[in-house]
Amino acid sequence: MIISVLALGDAFDTGLSAVLDTFSTANDLAATSSPGAPFEVRLCGVRRNLTTHQGFRITTEKATARVRPDVVVVPALGAKTPEALQVALVRPDVIEAGALLRRWSEKGTLVASACTSTFVVAASGLLDGRRATTTWWLAPLFRQRFPRVTLEDSEMVVASPGVVTAGAALAHLDLALYIVRQRSPALAAAVARYLTADVERSQGTFAIPDQMSHEDPIVESFERWARRHLVDRFSLQMAARSVGASARTLDRRMRDVLGKSPLSYVQDLRVERAVHLLRTSRASVDEVANRVGYADGVSLRNLLRRKIGRGLRELRGRPAAP
Repeated sequence: MIISVLALGDAFDTGLSAVLDTFSTANDLAATSSPGAPFEVRLCGVRRNLTTHQGFRITTEKATARVRPDVVVVPALGAKTPEALQVALVRPDVIEAGALLRRWSEKGTLVASACTSTFVVAASGLLDGRRATTTWWLAPLFRQRFPRVTLEDSEMVVASPGVVTAGAALAHLDLALYIVRQRSPALAAAVARYLTADVERSQGTFAIPDQMSHEDPIVESFERWARRHLVDRFSLQMAARSVGASARTLDRRMRDVLGKSPLSYVQDLRVERAVHLLRTSRASVDEVANRVGYADGVSLRNLLRRKIGRGLRELRGRPAAP
C-alpha cells in the first residue's frame, strides 16, 4: 500500500510525526512475522521545502497528480484559532493541495485528514454530502463554513466513502491506526499496544463545552446562564427568556452553532463538572449527582455512559487532568 503524507507549510509537528511513526512502527512489527513492509510511505508536498509550525525545515518529494497513492494523509496545520486558520486556508499552497486532493480522489485515492487539515479537505469539496469530524473546539466554525458536511464532532474518527477524518491534535494517531487496521486488524492492535494507545477514544471525553470557538451572542448568553443554573431543573422556556429569545430561536441557534440542543449542551456541562469531581474528590456518586443537578447516582451513571462511553470505575481510576 502506497501512502503519501502530504505536508503543508506550518504543519503541526506532533501530528506529522505521529502519522509517520505509526506507519514506521507498523512496518517494523510486521517485519518480525513476514518479509516486506506493508506500507510504502512517502513524505510529499506541493512545495519541495517547507517549515513546520515549530520552525523545523524539511524537504519533501514533489507531489503530482501523475503519481497517485493508495492513501493520502494530510497532517494538520499549526493554526489553532479561527482567525489564523482562515488566513491559512487561502494560502496558495493550501489551495493547490486541495486541487491535488480532488484529482487523486477522482482516481480512487483514499483521502485522510485530522484536526485542522479537515478544513483543507472540506474546502476542496470532498466532504460535501458526507459525514466527518474535526477538532472539537473549531466545530462551530466548521459548521458555518461547510454546511453541506454532516459534522459528528464528538467522534474521534469518521469514515465516509473515499474519505476519513479524525478529531483534534493527537487524533492523528487514531487516524493512522485506522488506516493500518484496514490492511490488518491484528497489526493495528499490535501497534496500538506498542504505542500504548487507547483505540476506543471519543472526543466527548476531552471537549470543554465553553471553549468551542464561536461568536454568537445568543449562544454565549445561554452558555453563561446554563453555568449559573447547572443544578436547577432545566427549562427551555426559562433559558430562552433569560437570553431574550424565543424557545424556538434558542434551539435553532444552538443547533446551527454547536450542533446540539440546549438540553444536550446543559448535559455536557454536567458531564464536564461530574468528571472533574469524580477525578479530584472523594464525594460519593450520589453527592456528585446532586452537585450537577441530578437526584441520584443512577441518572448520572446513565448520562456518563451515554455521553462519553465511560463508567464510574474508569473515570475514578484515571488521574486528574492537569
